[in-house]
Amino acid sequence: MINFKKGLIPAIVQDSKTNKVLMLGYMNQEAYEKSVDEKKVTFYSRSKKRLWTKGEISKNYLFIEDILVDCDEDTLLIKAKPAGPICHEGADTCWKEINNNNFLFHLENIISDRINEKKENSYIYQLLKTGINRISQKLGEEAVELIIESKDNNKNLFLNESADLLFHYLILLKKKGFIIQDVIDILENRHSKS
Repeated sequence: MINFKKGLIPAIVQDSKTNKVLMLGYMNQEAYEKSVDEKKVTFYSRSKKRLWTKGEISKNYLFIEDILVDCDEDTLLIKAKPAGPICHEGADTCWKEINNNNFLFHLENIISDRINEKKENSYIYQLLKTGINRISQKLGEEAVELIIESKDNNKNLFLNESADLLFHYLILLKKKGFIIQDVIDILENRHSKS
């Protein structure tokens, strides 16, 4: 049971994968019930004086995975999967923290930054400007180099070629309008069906 007798109760939203705290909002019973029904976090906005579903404008919804109630039954911990940046200022969290548990996500942000900065001395920006054919060709070259190194016993060369392949794959994903999480979602979906 949740004790809504005090009125609004705090609802802490945590990323269900990284365990990073994303934001804090407040819920009344109606917001809680809507959240449970729609599987998207809905708060009672104190400033708007109405129910407010996170992402209703930005589409950066918080998809609910689990809801836990504290021992006093007056605070919620919502484990959710974010569909994008959480803060209205564009940050991953309302505390401007990076929400990732993997350097690959950070590397994706670096790639995006290099593209957006349009610095002529950036390898990433220069490669992106060459177009999809050259990016694909570069990825193919890195794949061949990895295959060649896999036949030898030099661990250092093998790991470096693996890193080159993965790096160029992230650039190709970006060029195609995707992120590594899109690929992870497919792999997780396949795993859950097996």
